[in-house]
Amino acid sequence: MKKYSPIGELSEFATGYAETLSKTTGHIACITDKDTVIAVSGGSKKEFLEQDLSKELEQLLEDKEVYTSKDNNEVSIPIIKNDNNERKYNSQVVYPIISQGDVIGSVILLSKDSKTKMGDAELKVVQSAAGFLSSQMDI
Repeated sequence: MKKYSPIGELSEFATGYAETLSKTTGHIACITDKDTVIAVSGGSKKEFLEQDLSKELEQLLEDKEVYTSKDNNEVSIPIIKNDNNERKYNSQVVYPIISQGDVIGSVILLSKDSKTKMGDAELKVVQSAAGFLSSQMDI
């Protein structure tokens, strides 16, 4: 029996949104529910899709925290459980999707490029994506 995921109900929609985010920003885009990655674009679907979230990411979501690694020297948060704390991504931004006061998932942008830094533009993009996905849940 599968656990119910409100954002998972929008998985087809989330996949399209992840593709748009990836094309617009040039980064890997992931959309998660509280337990797994439900959509990915710009990166390996095999690596991310339907993989369980790491404890670090789950804690970030539970705390309703926005995370941005602005400099390449910051340690990135592992996205999935099997990351083994390997530093695969030089920069990332994670934004929780909040519906009716509860975190139901997240929008994540990742970059493997050592010259890339996530800034205000990327933060605004994931913030608006999270807000939009949240509004779809309230309909």
